[in-house]
Amino acid sequence: MGKLLVYLKSYWKESILAPLFKMLEASFELFIPLVVAAIIDKGIGGGNETYIFKMGGVMILLGVIGLACSVTAQYFSAKAAVGFAAKVKSALFHHIQELSYMEIDTLGTSAMITRMTSDMNQVQSGVNLTLRLLLRSPFVVFGAMIMAFTVNGPAALIFVVIIPLLCIVVFGIMLFNIPMYRKVQNSLDRVLGSTRENLTGARVIRAFNKQESEIKGYKEKTAQLNKLQLFAGKISGLMNPVTYVIINGGIIALLWSGAIQADRGAITQGELTALVNYMSQILVELVKMANLIISITKAVACGNRIQAVFEIRPGMKYGSRPAKARGGQEEAKNSEHEPSAKEAGASARQEEILRFDHVSLKYQNAGEESLTDLNLQVKSGDTVGIIGGTGSGKTALVNLIARFYDATEGRIFLHGADIREYSESALRNMIGIVPQKSVLFQGTIEENLKWGKRDASLQEMNRALEIAQAAEFVKERPEGFLTPIEQGGKNLSGGQRQRLTIARAMVKEPEILILDDSASALDFATDAKLRRAIRDMEPMPTVFIVSQRASSIQYADQIIVLEDGRIAGTGTHEELLASCEVYQEIYYSQFPKEGAVNA
Repeated sequence: MGKLLVYLKSYWKESILAPLFKMLEASFELFIPLVVAAIIDKGIGGGNETYIFKMGGVMILLGVIGLACSVTAQYFSAKAAVGFAAKVKSALFHHIQELSYMEIDTLGTSAMITRMTSDMNQVQSGVNLTLRLLLRSPFVVFGAMIMAFTVNGPAALIFVVIIPLLCIVVFGIMLFNIPMYRKVQNSLDRVLGSTRENLTGARVIRAFNKQESEIKGYKEKTAQLNKLQLFAGKISGLMNPVTYVIINGGIIALLWSGAIQADRGAITQGELTALVNYMSQILVELVKMANLIISITKAVACGNRIQAVFEIRPGMKYGSRPAKARGGQEEAKNSEHEPSAKEAGASARQEEILRFDHVSLKYQNAGEESLTDLNLQVKSGDTVGIIGGTGSGKTALVNLIARFYDATEGRIFLHGADIREYSESALRNMIGIVPQKSVLFQGTIEENLKWGKRDASLQEMNRALEIAQAAEFVKERPEGFLTPIEQGGKNLSGGQRQRLTIARAMVKEPEILILDDSASALDFATDAKLRRAIRDMEPMPTVFIVSQRASSIQYADQIIVLEDGRIAGTGTHEELLASCEVYQEIYYSQFPKEGAVNA
């Protein structure tokens, strides 16, 4: 938690002024019992009404000044706390964006959401209360004790006994509750994870009639959270009654000893009233401090959880190598005859663009490897089909190309250089990927397409839509490119979402295009048109098509067949149909042996 306080540096003035004004308010508050004592002894006791009104005016003035100081302190503390929370949230979001898929998978989505929301709110509240009350309450407690000694030394000795007892109670409960609130927040992670799964998988739950079992599981998690919160609450709840008992015991002792001294004339009625007021002030401040300690305890536990995310360092490091110029462009500069786009493309297709050299991948905390000893070569401009059963490692393979994960063994070469040597921007500019799940963001069609290229022109966006077979349905919309898209693209069909995500990847004309089962919602005719449009691009990108459909990859230059994370066969459709049993099984499960498939 302490490391997070560096984000308060920008608000150091507010962090000083807030407790300063709060202590000024407390100072004025400490003078009030003395004024009351003077009114009782000199005003009421002496029958001096003028003095009573005069000192009453002083009390009102002290109250008004104290109120002004309190409001000012509240303003500065709120400004510092909100600004601090905004900076931490921004830094946390930026840090999470730097983490690789491996670290994000380990953390878990629900845990990160909890830290960005619930934990952060607790920390913000804790900082606000700390700036306002952390110095004020001890200042009033010890200030009241000192002021009591100025009133009457022997009676004030009761304060010396009471205050240490109260400190033992308050700090003892605080030390016990810090780990308890950490457990509460971890339990909240599990409840949030269950809630998120039930919301995103509502259709699946209903389809398999699992409502009752999911409700039962959710109730068990919430019951565990409730049990932890109740236990922590019971311990925290002891603070107020115990402090009240100690304080009231002190007031009884004070009145008893004060009455004896009053009989002897050693203390006046006004002084005794002032001592009782000081004891009451201590009671109020310690109740505030008890609640403050509870809030600080929660804030520290939540802050430690946030800090734990910051301490996870990105395991993926990028180099500084820039992207290579598209095929044929560099040679054309030094040649008297400038080749056409087709000639340059044909020349570039002779080059090797990608090579896997004994590559393996094992996810963190996984029992077995997801990919094992992959060796393959891909030429520039080729279309590569990747097919295999569920869980065979198709998505894992293309995730290595995009460097969402790093190979745990072996090396991947891009244009002859280790893929880890390229800068992140160079790699992202060369590669366009359309993931399995079509993700669109709230905004317009134009804003979503410009995720692919921020400064994309209208012509570039139209070309991308034409290739992705999405131009027709966009033109049918009255708003065109300004058609609003809801979060996740909920106002579009599955096929429309897929085509827009393909268009988004095509806008920047990537050198390598990865289509990870991204045409599953398209009919066969649209799928064929999409593949034909990609083949006709100039210059043509190197295309990786992950698909369950044999028809989608049948005419690829190279087909990779995966089985249990290993390459079961590579080659053309005809070669695999003659030699690879896994490919034969997939193909003939979709088409009869006598059948033929037209592209």
